[in-house]
Amino acid sequence: MDNDPRPGGEPRGPVSRGAGARQRVLQAALQVLDEHGLAGFTMEAVARQAGASKATLYRHWPTAGALMVDAMDATFQPFPVPDTGRVETDVAQLLTAFVTLLEHTPFPRLLAAFIDAAERDSTLAALHADLTRRRREPLLLALNRARERGQLPGDLDPELAIDLLTGPFFYRRFIAHRPIPPSLVDDVIAQVLGTTGPQATKDHAAAASTPETANRRSRHRPSR
Repeated sequence: MDNDPRPGGEPRGPVSRGAGARQRVLQAALQVLDEHGLAGFTMEAVARQAGASKATLYRHWPTAGALMVDAMDATFQPFPVPDTGRVETDVAQLLTAFVTLLEHTPFPRLLAAFIDAAERDSTLAALHADLTRRRREPLLLALNRARERGQLPGDLDPELAIDLLTGPFFYRRFIAHRPIPPSLVDDVIAQVLGTTGPQATKDHAAAASTPETANRRSRHRPSR
């Protein structure tokens, strides 16, 4: 990965200023990461994809790693926090959105390259940890609300619960390369939180099919 902060290379036409230009560069960064992996993720490659100069990119991002973090952060936003009054439904909606991200977007390939980069760069690892922490917050808030309502034990460790709730999906997608069955969301919730109820499946399935959810999916999918 290109971490040399010295700009260079021939511009392919100046990128215009403004939020639209920045978004174009971020989308180009994810396209390069998706198509070429970590080895091909350089400022030169992103600049070429975005139709900008390396000097333009370096004015906004000091390293390729900083650009990668910004692109992932801006494209894959934390999920909205549901508040249905039922912990199993709230958690089911969040986990269903997570499964959609794993199964229907380039996110897994991008995340794998991102983790690889973080393993090689301590600064990037710290940024990755912060990004991950912020994406755990929706589940953390849902669990804490449930404890306050008396739906979960007061001594529940929410951080451990989040690890246990999300771990099976990471394992199946990244390690075992096995499909994620539709029943897994409710099964995991029942095992980890000790809650059950057929309404959870109906509620989060309905939420997954709403126009708002479909729009959210499209926002998570980098354009090509």
